Formats: sequence, C-alpha cells, structure tokens
Amino acid sequence: LGVSAARAAETDGLLSIGTQVVFRHPLVRSAVYQAMPPSQRRAAHRALADVTGPSEPDRRAWHRAQAAVGFDEEAAAELEGSAHRALARGGIAAAAAFLERSVALTADPAARAERALRAARAKQQAGAYDSALDLLALADRGPENELRAANSELLRGQIAFARSFGGGAAPVLLRAARRFESIDLSRARDVYLQALTSAMLAGRLGDECRIAEVAHSARRVPAASVPRASDLLLDGLTLLIVEGRDAAVPVLRKAVSAFTTEELAPEEELYWLWLACHGAGLLWDDEAWRLLATRLLRSCEERGALSILPVAAATRAGLHLLGGELLQAASLAETVADVTFMTGAGPVPYTEVGLAVFRGRDDEAAAAIRNATRDATARGEGMALTYLQWATAVLHNGACRYDQALESARQAGADSSVQRIRNWALAELIEAAVRTGHQDLADEALRELCRTTKPCSSHWAAGIEAHCRALLAVGTDAEDLYRTALGQLECTGLRAAVARVHLLYGEWLRRERRNLEARDQLRQAHEMFVRFGMDGFAERARSELSAAGEPTHKRRSRFGEQLTPQERRVAMLAAEGATNPEIASRLFISASTVDYHLRKVFRKLKVTTRTQLARLLQDGQPIPGDTDRS
Repeated sequence: LGVSAARAAETDGLLSIGTQVVFRHPLVRSAVYQAMPPSQRRAAHRALADVTGPSEPDRRAWHRAQAAVGFDEEAAAELEGSAHRALARGGIAAAAAFLERSVALTADPAARAERALRAARAKQQAGAYDSALDLLALADRGPENELRAANSELLRGQIAFARSFGGGAAPVLLRAARRFESIDLSRARDVYLQALTSAMLAGRLGDECRIAEVAHSARRVPAASVPRASDLLLDGLTLLIVEGRDAAVPVLRKAVSAFTTEELAPEEELYWLWLACHGAGLLWDDEAWRLLATRLLRSCEERGALSILPVAAATRAGLHLLGGELLQAASLAETVADVTFMTGAGPVPYTEVGLAVFRGRDDEAAAAIRNATRDATARGEGMALTYLQWATAVLHNGACRYDQALESARQAGADSSVQRIRNWALAELIEAAVRTGHQDLADEALRELCRTTKPCSSHWAAGIEAHCRALLAVGTDAEDLYRTALGQLECTGLRAAVARVHLLYGEWLRRERRNLEARDQLRQAHEMFVRFGMDGFAERARSELSAAGEPTHKRRSRFGEQLTPQERRVAMLAAEGATNPEIASRLFISASTVDYHLRKVFRKLKVTTRTQLARLLQDGQPIPGDTDRS
C-alpha cells in the first residue's frame, strides 16, 4: 500500500504515520477492525501472516488462523505449538485463546475433542469458566474415549471447586478419581487428593461422611512404589482422618519437607501447594507455611492462574495476619477482591474478615462476618464457617467479651481434627473458658490442644501449648510457662502471638500485684499492637497498663490510611523488592501506572528511596535522619 491510501484517515485525525502507524485511540482501531467486512478482514490477516517473519511464529500462526475459512489442520497445528510456547512462559490466557481457535479449525472429530479438552483446561486455569464448560461440551461429543471422559469429569469438578470452594465439587472429583483407577493409578491418587481438598473445604456443610468416604476410598488405592510429594501428602491426610494424629504426623512431616525441597511441575504447584500449606498448619510449622504460600502465590502470578490466585493470596495473607503484618495482608485482600470481580468466583473473603477482626473494628468485623457466614452457608464452604467462628472468638477475646468468645470458640473447636483452624480455636476457647470460670471446658480444650501440639516439634506448637497451660496454672508454674511461651514464639515470625503472650503475662502479673513488672510486659504488648494496627488488643493493653499505674493515651496506629488501596499494594510490593514491571504484572496494570502510584506514595509518606519505604512499612514510622540513597 502506498502512503496515499491513508490520506483520508490522516485528514480526519484518525491515525498518524511516522515510524509506526498509530491510531488516535484504541477504540478507533477496534472500530475500524470490527467494521471491516469478513472477507477484507481475512485478507488483512493473510497479508500480515505473509509478512510476519520466522522470529515471531506465534503472531504468524494467529494471523494465519484468523485468515482461514473452514477447517485448516496445518493452521490448527501451528496454534497448538503457539499454545505450548505460551504455557512455557506462563501465558495461560494466551494459550487458551490459541487452543480455542485451533478447535474451530479442526475437522477430525477425535482430534477436535482432544483439542477442546486442552482448551477447556487452559480456560479453567485462566478463570474463564463458562467458556471452559462450552469447550467441555464440545469435547464430550467426540468419539468415545475413557481417558478423555475421565479428564472431562475431572475438569468439571475443578471448575465446580473454583466457582464455589464448597461441597459441590467433591462428588464429581470422587467419581473422576474412581474412573482413573482403571486407567492410571498415579493419576487416580492425584485426583483423590483434589477430591479430599474439596471435601475438607466443604467440611461440616458437606455430606456428613464425605471426608471419611474420600479418605477410605483413597486408602484402598495401592501405594506408590516411589512416593512423590503429593503421594506422601495424600497418605498423611488420609491417615489423620482414618487412624489419627500419631500415625499421620510422621508422614505429614515427610510430605511437607518434600514440598519445600522438591522441584514441582507448574500444574503440581498450582494444585498441591495450598494443601501442603494446610499440612504445614496442621504441624504448627509456620516456616514451611510461609515458604510454600509464597511459592504458590508467585506461581499463580507468573502464570496468570486466576482460578487459584484468590486461594493463594488468602493463604499467604493468613500468615501476614498472624505475623502482625496487616498492611501486607490488606494488599493481598485487595488482590483477591480484584480477581474475584474479574472471574466472578472466589472463596469467602477470609482476609477481609481477618483484617477487620485483627484491627478490632467491631462494626466492620461484625458486618463482614455476617455477610461471609451467609455466603459460606449458601455455597457449602464449611471450612469458612470454622474460620469465621475462630475470627469471632478472637474479636471478642480482644475486647474482653469472654462469654461471646466462648460460644464462638466452642463452635469452631467442634470441627474435625483435619481442620487446622479448629486447632487455633482451641487456644481462644481456653482463654475464654478461664476468664468465665468454666474450668472443665478449659481443661478439656487444653487436653485436645496438646493432642495437636505434642507430636509436633515446632516453636509455634511449643509456644502455643505453654501459653495455654499458663492460663490454667498458678504461682511460679504460670510465670515459668509464660516465659517459655515467649521464648518459643520469639523464634517464629508470629509477632501477633508474641504480643498476646506479653499481654496475658502482664495481666497475670498485675493480678499478682507485681505492678512494676506488669507495666513492662503490658507496655511491650501495647507498643506492638499499636505498631501492628491491632487497635482492639491495643486498647485492652492500654486499659491494663493504666490500671497498673502507667497512664497512656489512645493512639491510632500506622500510616496505612494515608494511602489509597492501590497505592498500598504498590508500596508493599516495592518494599518487598519487586521492580516496576514485576509490580505491573502482579497487579494487572502498566509499568507507567506503577511509577505514578509510587511517586504519590513517596510524596505522602515523605520518603525518597525504596529502602526507606521498606523500613517504614516494617516499623510503622519513618527513620529520623535516614540518609540512605540506595
């Protein structure tokens, strides 16, 4: 084409021609393309395919496919190759688009069904669930094939799981697992693990025997001769359900260790790392939980796996909450909200509830818990109910409403021993029972808690057990136990737990009329809670500190409210060391938008470097005289 061909468009201001042809606005470009007759559009794609060089095979394959009329096996095969390359670089959405177009170009019914299944899998991982189900319907119309039928049922179960995170997926996944037993035992074990995940999330709201049914079925499958990390995890969890904790803990420990050290395929990371985090929680192993949750979140972000990203973000955020890192948790809560809005699916807003509870904001927390409870009940997400009851107990214990805390903690503590959140609830139950004079309840809850901590060898387990024993002890025994709890928990990253032990120890010292020592413990607790932004517990510590003879002023903590939600997310990622392009990729925005937000963050917080920003986020206040310019 000669330059004169564009003269009319240039005259109208629709485009300009320099080193590139640039439309005035993306909508103009789209309007021109959509208004073109199909024959001209195909001709344009054909011309572009002809002039696209071998260095851009995916672009050439796409244009060639768009130029095709009817079936074109060669173009379809090229698109498959492009999809493989896209998956290798983490482009799940691009791979799904390539595969979906390849299906339309395929004439052979068997090949068409196989490509439809692969396209459906990519669509599911990208969070396009309706498109995935349409492609599955196409795959099911292909020639009869037992393996394809089993994979189709598996994918339907995975879509049901991603959409509800409740009990609806477990029966579908269980049927798929049983179908795989006659095809591929290794695959069957993997699908049983997915079915168990769904059943655990359904918990008390699923079929009463669903968890046990999945566990017993999985136990009947022959063991792997050379167990993978996922095999060990399946064995450990099913042993916990069928035979109990003593039999399960050694195997669970091997499984978690394998997940932290072994190289996993991308799909294995997406499907198993959340459950490995759950296993680490059952072992009271916060270090493994942190490592695995960080790895899962990064894997989802790098691959654009929107179907798993909300779970990954919520899992990592849970550890931020327990670590007193509320700003980091808030950033991840906003990520979950964004992805849920884009895909129309996601879990109950665990992190949003946890933030309101840890901040001690009664009205906000009550509303969030009420809404989430209604949502969880409707979806059959029983694990969420246990979390919400635990969170309610934390909220009420923080505000010294022990009667209300007791009831919520009892409900959460009644859940299955395979639920790690139930174990946390036992600690809240012990505190509430002691404060309300229910000694028998406290003793029984302590015995049950010790059944979960004794087989474990972590600082977290030892610290929580000592802190709970101290609540029931008297005299020097109580003091020794509080000091033991502090010593153990100081070795973890669980700073909120450390602050709570300082508070409990200080309250005990004040009741013993040792006010000078009490003030030291309560002051540490108050300062930590203020720094974390845990205003409810901070107020409890302030009140106790005043009663011990050291008046303090109410202070709202941290600087987070100076920033917009997006600015907070950009700030957190920049403080973690992410570059502007990395932040852009993880937040689904442009690098220039990241730069814009970061400049506003620096101006609002009066810092000039990322190092200063990181210190500010960590400590809660600027470092006076900091001259670092790195």
